[in-house]
Amino acid sequence: MDTVNKVAAIIVAAGEGVRMGTAQKKQYLLLADQPVMAHTVLAFEKCDIIEEIFLVVPEADHAFCEENIILPLRLKKEVHLVSGGLTRQDSVFNGLKATAGRFDLVAIHDGVRPLVKDQQIADCVGVAQKYGACIPAIQATDTMKTIDEENRVVVTMKRDIIRMAQTPQTFYYDLILGAHMAAQKENYVGTDDAELVELCGEVVKVIPGDPHNIKVTTPEDLKIAEALLRIEEFRD
Repeated sequence: MDTVNKVAAIIVAAGEGVRMGTAQKKQYLLLADQPVMAHTVLAFEKCDIIEEIFLVVPEADHAFCEENIILPLRLKKEVHLVSGGLTRQDSVFNGLKATAGRFDLVAIHDGVRPLVKDQQIADCVGVAQKYGACIPAIQATDTMKTIDEENRVVVTMKRDIIRMAQTPQTFYYDLILGAHMAAQKENYVGTDDAELVELCGEVVKVIPGDPHNIKVTTPEDLKIAEALLRIEEFRD
């Protein structure tokens, strides 16, 4: 695969965040002095390899995002607001359609993973450019078990071959669009975008993830993210 000309980020933040237990959606909660999603957008703003950002949020939130996230950040890159769908998979597909095929690669990222580093983004893009698909993932540290419907252990997994997937998950545009269309045809909903590509028989390369690249889903996650952010600021 030859030199890639254009790369876009699709940041998905169209969920309601019910596990957070707050009136405000988790992507808009304050992390330090900015909304969680603002930190996420800034990470892709800083990554030179990303040319444009497609921010997928609930349609009713467009004005809020424009006023409270996009404008205050004074971004140099163009940010497009895209309406989310009923599921995350639908939202990603809406983001893919919004890019209109103008980009060779797309980096799909959870809007509530605010601590992703620009080097991780660039690494994912570089590997996807070579192999077609790339995800970051971290090795499991706890013993992993599969259970049955009665919560009985079926088998203990070999944790040295278990990885916990993160984002950005990065793909050639035609590859991931085709995978989503195939899933729609079969009425299949995957747990992440990489699964849809895997089901098409394509190889997904895995690179080391970052333990700090957490997904903010619960109040405890937000506290952890705040602590990690302080550590990163101290290192800088």
